Amino acid sequence: MEIASIFQGDFSSQTFLVALVFTAVCCVFGIFAVRLKASSVDQDGGSCIFLKKVCNCSCSCNGGGGTDRVAAATEPYLNGGSESGGGEMLERVPVVTAAAATAAAAAAATERQTGASMMEQLVPEITTHALSYLDYPSLCRLSMTNSLMRKAANDDNAWKALYHKDFTLEQDNITPVSGWKAYYAATRAIVNVNAEFYNIVRESSLPAMGRLWLNADYVKCVHASGELFTGYNAVMQSWRIAFNWEQGLDFQVRDVRTRVLTDMAWVTMKTYVDMDTGPFIVTNVFEFHSGRWYMVHHHSSLMIIDGEGDQQIVQG
Repeated sequence: MEIASIFQGDFSSQTFLVALVFTAVCCVFGIFAVRLKASSVDQDGGSCIFLKKVCNCSCSCNGGGGTDRVAAATEPYLNGGSESGGGEMLERVPVVTAAAATAAAAAAATERQTGASMMEQLVPEITTHALSYLDYPSLCRLSMTNSLMRKAANDDNAWKALYHKDFTLEQDNITPVSGWKAYYAATRAIVNVNAEFYNIVRESSLPAMGRLWLNADYVKCVHASGELFTGYNAVMQSWRIAFNWEQGLDFQVRDVRTRVLTDMAWVTMKTYVDMDTGPFIVTNVFEFHSGRWYMVHHHSSLMIIDGEGDQQIVQG
């Protein structure tokens, strides 16, 4: 009863009326504010609400171009910010377009190419001249470094220059079917086989001489004495006699000239037993069989100097 009397006294008082009027006014203002906010969202597509939610920045949404300015203003905050609106710039997200990515890739490719292909920027004549100072093993090793050096080292003009430097200028006008690199390799192989022949003669090794010659009935050998031997067995017999006659024979080989065809090659040279006397003129002919070169002809003759031919005849 006491509590009911208190409420009855309060509702009849002037204070209750004041509170009731104030509440009604607040409700009216609240409804007006909600309608105004909804109208703003319809005009700018919700951009300002998003902006207010993401960051505590102020913007003019009704000043024209609202969407672009909102996007520009919120870009630094797109990777951060709190739900309460306290925006904080945590990290700026870079925006990379397709055109920018393509340009960057092209620039990187150009930079790599410029740094790796300095030799390609030289004119071919300078490249060939530079490579001509290399020897055969160095040029082969250069071709194994990378693709650019392999292209430069396989240049046909470079191998032609190397051929003329190492061998002879007599074959300047020929055009090798497989290119100058293959022709150089074949010539090098023949020169090595010819050098092996003279090493066998120095060592007087009949078994090694038998392996060097082709076992055929048409092989021929003419020693410096002028006697002709035909057939494999007769040729081996002539070398057995020569090795028994002269022991420890040494000589020097000069003016080696080589010509290589598909399966045949011949070598001409001068050999000196004594540099004070005249040389022997020698011709060796080789044939290619079963993956290697065999000797099929040897001819040695004494060169007459000043009409005098009374020097010692040496088998060779």
